[in-house]
Amino acid sequence: MKTWIAATLAVAITPFAQAQTKWDLPSGYAVNTFQVQNLQWFADEVDKASAGKLKITLHPGASLYKANEIKRAVQTGQTQAGEFILSGAANENPLFGIDSIPFLATTYAEARKLNDIANPYLEKLLAGQNLKLLYTVPWPGQSLYSKKPLASMQDLKGSKMRAYNPATTRVAEYVGAQPVTIQLAELPQALATGSVDNFLTSSASGVDSKLYEHVKYFYDVNAWLPRNAVVVNLKTFDALDKATQAAVLKVAQAAGERGWKMSDQKDDEYLKELSAKGMQVDRGSDTLKRELKVIGGRMTIEWLKTAGDDGRAIIDAYRAAVPR
Repeated sequence: MKTWIAATLAVAITPFAQAQTKWDLPSGYAVNTFQVQNLQWFADEVDKASAGKLKITLHPGASLYKANEIKRAVQTGQTQAGEFILSGAANENPLFGIDSIPFLATTYAEARKLNDIANPYLEKLLAGQNLKLLYTVPWPGQSLYSKKPLASMQDLKGSKMRAYNPATTRVAEYVGAQPVTIQLAELPQALATGSVDNFLTSSASGVDSKLYEHVKYFYDVNAWLPRNAVVVNLKTFDALDKATQAAVLKVAQAAGERGWKMSDQKDDEYLKELSAKGMQVDRGSDTLKRELKVIGGRMTIEWLKTAGDDGRAIIDAYRAAVPR
């Protein structure tokens, strides 16, 4: 009798076990960031929408892979899905860096328009790398943090400027600073040891990583809104049944919309908190903005020379939609 019961249970359990799929989803960002909180929401909602058939385990804080390793890990199938900052891959293809051209898109409305125009090209590019784009979410505008007060970009000459993508490296070169490549998770330590003097990053990063403990000057130049992308290995996605694929895509669309709203809403909150933590927050920064716009114009020309027909098509469509 016991043998019969055990066999019956095994038959009942086995189909469920076989039907359930598990994904790992690494992120280079801390659990307290709105990006990772949105990732967790995505994972939880996929579980519900797939009736438990797809379980996604989130690995924040570079605990599974470092931030700059995640894209490659998903491409090669070492992990099923992942989140990475698109502009970090701009050395592979200029299209990955379109959202980090200074002063091309400086508001959420402009960034959303650029996102909508560029995404079909991005999806095609990623598919050629065995990746499927699920959704993108921008960080708040990239602004300038400094240990010392700045009157103009000339004051950055000779300093050590943190870089996290080709665009920030190029900005550092333009102003005569030494670019130092450091991922966000390592930035507080780099500041504490004097490896970095200044950097461009969002208000969110300033709060989440407690950067106000190391730098006291914040200039709200809002140079660009870089996007994080959530991707899945294309073969892994294709292996899902059609119903589960549809569930993932539906939740991904909702997560994207949710993330854009969160980013926009939290930006002002973050700026107020930076000020409350003792930072001198300059919301005007007119001189710095003017100088960065000049750099942005030059970088746009440079970008177009390398981005080919697709890059030109995106910029032309964007300029038609957002006339200056």
